[in-house]
Amino acid sequence: MIKAKDGDFFISDWLRNVNTLEYLSAWETMNNPDFNYGEYAIIRQSSGTNTFKISVKEWVLKTNSIGITAQAGRYGGTYAHKDIAFNFGMWISPMFQLYIVKEYQRLKTIESDTLNLEWDIKRVLSKVNYHLHTDAILKHIIPKSTLPESKKGIEYAKEADLLNLALFGCTAKEWREANPAHAKNNLNVRDFASIHELNVMSNLQVFNSEMIKKDVSKTARYKILLKSAQEQLEQLKKIDILKAVRKQNSATYIEARNKTGDELEKLTSESILDKNKQALSDFNKKLKQGLNYNPKDEK
Repeated sequence: MIKAKDGDFFISDWLRNVNTLEYLSAWETMNNPDFNYGEYAIIRQSSGTNTFKISVKEWVLKTNSIGITAQAGRYGGTYAHKDIAFNFGMWISPMFQLYIVKEYQRLKTIESDTLNLEWDIKRVLSKVNYHLHTDAILKHIIPKSTLPESKKGIEYAKEADLLNLALFGCTAKEWREANPAHAKNNLNVRDFASIHELNVMSNLQVFNSEMIKKDVSKTARYKILLKSAQEQLEQLKKIDILKAVRKQNSATYIEARNKTGDELEKLTSESILDKNKQALSDFNKKLKQGLNYNPKDEK
């Protein structure tokens, strides 16, 4: 870096700078538990005088620094961690400093655009094929439901939990109990799903709607959906749709289990029956009015 810059610059001149010493101390404090802060304080106190001078070797010897090192010999030289090298580059070149600032701003813009793109993709995927699924439930499950008329809307949530079990290994209720902090903010398992998982969920909605039309039992449907979800996720892992779009949160998932028909019925029912009765009543009023089912109504 020194050779690339016109003029006589020496690392010892850079080390004489009070701001340099404070920067090095801050870096060592963050990354080096064995940094000798007492010796640094002595060096810092001596800096600023006309006679003050310190070499890299002296700095390392006195402070036990690990961020910068110097070696003599044919293949020797002074080397530093990139965090420190950037600081040195900005000291010898205002233009280099400006490039660093511009590059930081560019990367932050890309990061922001990526997060917005992920939000848009998730919003679309969460709705794709949703109406196909609810339409199949309305036409083929609701008429056969043994629940009271005022509670038949529960069937929608039970089928949604069947998909949750197949893909995430837990019902909405189980996830809320495992993630109480997120549940308090009205977030659910699908809010933390990856792009691949939401893509699979969209496919499962179509698959399940077709099986519902064919009157396949809940136990059989669960086994088929579980196998399909596992196979699809395995294949999608090999495809990086958007490198920058990743799962953003590691909220608790519950390991998938093989469940019998009775267990499925119990889980999907219990996940709903503990909800507010008034909310269910409001939901059924909307259902009778011919409005589309919205998961937010479960609240």
